[in-house]
Amino acid sequence: MPASKRQHVIPTDDWQQLRLHLDWPEQITYELIRPVIVYGQSIVKRAKETGAAVRTIRRKADQFDVAGMASLFPARMRSDNERLERREIPQPLRQLLIDLKKEHPGFRAHELATIGYVAFGRRLDPRTVQRILASGLPPKGITRRFPHYAEIPDPVERRSAIVRLHAEGWNVKSIAGYLETTRRRVYEALKRWIQEGVHGLEDKPPIPKQPARKVDLRSMHTVQKLQENPELGAFRMHAALKQVGIELSPSTCGRILALNRSLYQLPGPTTEPHEAKPMPFQASRRHQYWTVDVRYLDMHQLGGGMIYCISILENYSRCILASMLSRSQDLTAYLMVLYAAVRRYGSPEALVSDGGSIFKANRAMTIYEVLGIRKEQIAKRQPWQSYIESQFNVQRRMADWHFARATTWEELLAVHDRWLEDFNTQVHWAHREREDGRHSPAEVLGWVAGTQHSQQELYRIFYTTRFGRRLNKLGYVRFRHWRLYGEQGVARQRAAVWLYGDLLTVEFADALLSQYLVTYAPNHVQLRTVTPLRRFQTPYQSPQLSLWDLQPHEWRLALPLPAYAPRRKCAARAVQGRLAM
Repeated sequence: MPASKRQHVIPTDDWQQLRLHLDWPEQITYELIRPVIVYGQSIVKRAKETGAAVRTIRRKADQFDVAGMASLFPARMRSDNERLERREIPQPLRQLLIDLKKEHPGFRAHELATIGYVAFGRRLDPRTVQRILASGLPPKGITRRFPHYAEIPDPVERRSAIVRLHAEGWNVKSIAGYLETTRRRVYEALKRWIQEGVHGLEDKPPIPKQPARKVDLRSMHTVQKLQENPELGAFRMHAALKQVGIELSPSTCGRILALNRSLYQLPGPTTEPHEAKPMPFQASRRHQYWTVDVRYLDMHQLGGGMIYCISILENYSRCILASMLSRSQDLTAYLMVLYAAVRRYGSPEALVSDGGSIFKANRAMTIYEVLGIRKEQIAKRQPWQSYIESQFNVQRRMADWHFARATTWEELLAVHDRWLEDFNTQVHWAHREREDGRHSPAEVLGWVAGTQHSQQELYRIFYTTRFGRRLNKLGYVRFRHWRLYGEQGVARQRAAVWLYGDLLTVEFADALLSQYLVTYAPNHVQLRTVTPLRRFQTPYQSPQLSLWDLQPHEWRLALPLPAYAPRRKCAARAVQGRLAM
């Protein structure tokens, strides 16, 4: 307001009167928030005095605390001022860009913008850099800060020049062009600086670096522990180490084994070279051929006669589908293994075996026919035609040393189960060149199964030899008017009774519990006599100790039971019959 038009006004705190004397929006805003920011008046009280919103007064007061008097002016005016301030590039930055271009003409605009940002913290557009270079600003007296790379005598100073230029924002191409050296040398110097710091600037002796060795103390110690079994060769040792996470080639394992044998005078495996022959039952798909056979474990120290290992192999994957240790190689034991394999994997197209009688028994042939399995047989006195023979040779290497040191039946079963798991999960020689990454029998077999059968169908197929029974609280099963002991440790569990010929076997979860010799009544169904043959040591034995030790003649494992009483006629039905007459 011009001085000639100003009039004397009496000071007042009444907002309505004060509002009449204010001409500019900035004055109105300032007078609105002045009592709040100067005297600390309550915002709510000021809002009642002026009629303005509480949120409006609070927002304007907060803006004033942050931006000061600039917050009273419109945002458009503030943005214009800020834009003008941003367009004002500092003179030192302009001079730096001119001098850098003079020192190294190979610089491009975006490279100079990066160096300027590193030096002054201000990001310039490449077009702005081009306008500065074209402004005609004269460069100052600039000399080269660093001579050419080949002209620097000290190797440390050479690499130090690369690191300094890179720290200023120079890229690899500009550094190489400025120092007249190769980009590879610049990359190597920067890499050594990042990895080693100041020590990376020094020259290294011209000694070739030794590659990191895979053979360390851990792998050597593991090989020595596994070499307690002298039958393990180089490939089996390679497979065992890979199972525990140690990657060593078979040739490296062979060298370590040979070194340990010479140091500790350890025996080695007995191998005989042989010529590979074409296999007549080579499978081209999964579950095309299964092979079954029995192996004699004559190295055990348990006594009581021979122990047999009955196993079924899938020819394509070399996976052991089912296996069991038995004191006898009878039909019942074989059918138990066949039942376990078919129950889990279905039935194959064909089953291959030698001329063993249990594999050609009438009952076994009937089961093959019902399951849709074609029976095949290898040639006489040609065991090499059976795929499972070579797998039994692997079992000899992996498990026979442990079989010979087992002192109880439980330990023998544990060794067998560990061999079965290791064999199926370790890499196999036949799959070493597969390109799909599947090198163990279990990986090659995968989820693929043969012809599937329901539990009811399997029960119907095996019903003449396998009967389901439940053990009572003392561990006995009732079968054809006899009470037969199985195992108290699995009391009240569902077990199976296998009966074929004169041999009766009680089994639980694919483990033999007890066996009996039986004779038949004249009807060839009921049992006349039952004689205990043997009790098997199993992991299911009861942990509860008995009050006293029972001698064999004091413990009756087979008890005859009276026949069921004839069912009595209902009295109501008898009365109805008389009334009907």
